[in-house]
Amino acid sequence: MSPVLEVTPTAFFPDLFELVASLAADFATRAAIHDRNGSFPFENFQALHQAQLLSLTVPHEFGGQGANYTTICKVIEKIASGDASTALVLTMHYLQHSNAARTRRWHPAVYERLCRESVTGIAILNAARVEPELGTPARGGLPATIAKKTENGWLLSGHKQYTTGSPILSYFVVWARTDEAEPRVGSFLVPRDVPGVKIAETWDHLGMRATGSHDLILEDVLIPSEYALDIHPVNAVSTPDPLKLASGSLWLSALYQGVATAARDWLVEYLHERQPTNLGNSLATLPRFQTAMGEIEALLYANQRLIYSLADEIDRGEYDTKVSLAAQTVKYLTTNNAIRAVKIGLKLIGNPGLSKKNPLERHYRDVLCSRIHTPQDDAICLSLGKSALNIQT
Repeated sequence: MSPVLEVTPTAFFPDLFELVASLAADFATRAAIHDRNGSFPFENFQALHQAQLLSLTVPHEFGGQGANYTTICKVIEKIASGDASTALVLTMHYLQHSNAARTRRWHPAVYERLCRESVTGIAILNAARVEPELGTPARGGLPATIAKKTENGWLLSGHKQYTTGSPILSYFVVWARTDEAEPRVGSFLVPRDVPGVKIAETWDHLGMRATGSHDLILEDVLIPSEYALDIHPVNAVSTPDPLKLASGSLWLSALYQGVATAARDWLVEYLHERQPTNLGNSLATLPRFQTAMGEIEALLYANQRLIYSLADEIDRGEYDTKVSLAAQTVKYLTTNNAIRAVKIGLKLIGNPGLSKKNPLERHYRDVLCSRIHTPQDDAICLSLGKSALNIQT
């Protein structure tokens, strides 16, 4: 086994998870309103900052928690049980800091300043990669967003979609290509407050409606030269960091486990409270409902074992170069289990499950969004099949 980076346990006080549970319960009281209105939960991020949770994946040396994978998964899962949209923005923020910490390819002064801002204030960041013409870059192709080198730095122009958290982001990690004869590609750090940065409020989605995943428009945005984060030739071959690739799959798995668990918890309460007059007792007493709940429990139990056994292996450094494929497998299994678990609940209770006055309807719409995150199911299965057949990519 060959760990790439030592991941230290969290330095949080013992009642961390009680605090997170309290925040999740508070977020849940407003989740339906933000979902219905498509409004962004700014107040949730103020609470997360006050709880020092925005710096969970910031290294100790810059004042962060440097939390281990098990802690990160538990925090994401619990926050998602209260408000999935808040949890998705938080997860993307965690991923950007975690990836930056592992690669250390950013300009040292820029990286340190960004870390310290995330410790002392609300400085959220996320990637901006998807484009209207290209779609997701995971499927290949070059970005249409152009970066031009000038005497004063880089000049960026382009159009990005699905920029999760855009109403609150302080920085966008923008994927672009240079305008050179032999173009290079890479990421550029774009502060929100520089001229030429615009947010087009286009997000009107089935699920995760409060994520503010609007379009980002860049019109001749000038950034300093040191804000070019990782620029390389298009055909340059580099060995990807397996743990960096694994983080997204594992943490998203925890997020949608949180959504499915919230759906299960609501369903348990509903089945105990609902007492049809012709039955004379609660629905929870019927074998058919008990059997369905048992199936849901089995699916969620399998998810817990998959997510946290892999997180524990990473924390103990007991993983190899195939850890990214393992995490993708976990994502494939757990997200499909989560969708199935919520669907069982909907089928079980009928119309009440699809009523907007009940949170199960929102949980179902949110859990379906697990299918769109990279890597998607077909890509995961293709990778697994090639690995089983020993076919090199």
